[in-house]
Amino acid sequence: MKVYSLMLGSYQTNCYLAADDDGVCAVIDPGYTPERVLEAAQRYGLTIRAVLLTHGHFDHILGVNDIKEKTGCRLYIPEAEKELCATPSLNCSIMHRGPYRCTADVYFKDNDIINEAGLSFKAIATPGHTIGSACLYVEDEAVLFSGDTLFNMSVGRTDLPTGSGSALCASVRNKLYVLPDNVTVYPGHGPETDIAFEKKNNMYV
Repeated sequence: MKVYSLMLGSYQTNCYLAADDDGVCAVIDPGYTPERVLEAAQRYGLTIRAVLLTHGHFDHILGVNDIKEKTGCRLYIPEAEKELCATPSLNCSIMHRGPYRCTADVYFKDNDIINEAGLSFKAIATPGHTIGSACLYVEDEAVLFSGDTLFNMSVGRTDLPTGSGSALCASVRNKLYVLPDNVTVYPGHGPETDIAFEKKNNMYV
């Protein structure tokens, strides 16, 4: 697997293109400027087959509809985020660039396996940042896309609609810290990290 990262928008949201050896890729959390995502795919010789969301906040979803329209790819959203993705007051788009909504081709649940782009993404439900936040774990590659659940030496905020600090901490401890120490974590904001480092250094959990 090759992982290409883009930092998008004023909130510096990380968008990832996870590709197999044949150049087929899944886009994770295209939050802004879909044209940059499409240009990156073209530059690296990638074909976009799917968009996967870790949660439904505006800074992770604003590029979704354009990418779907231009590529015909499938959109995967955590089932528990269905309402948030469809409701501008909950996904906070109404307070930023205007009301934005997206609906999935596939809604996934905890422990579902998403087979796209030659890769197997295991969904790990990690409520806290939002009620339906999820992480995407590619076990064969020891890679975790953590969205806004776990950052390098930090965690996601919990003061927006459906957030819960206690739930987030429980999710990190019980769902993420049980993963192997060598798992590389690609977060929704900031630099990459790994499970061993966070278990030792993250003061928020």
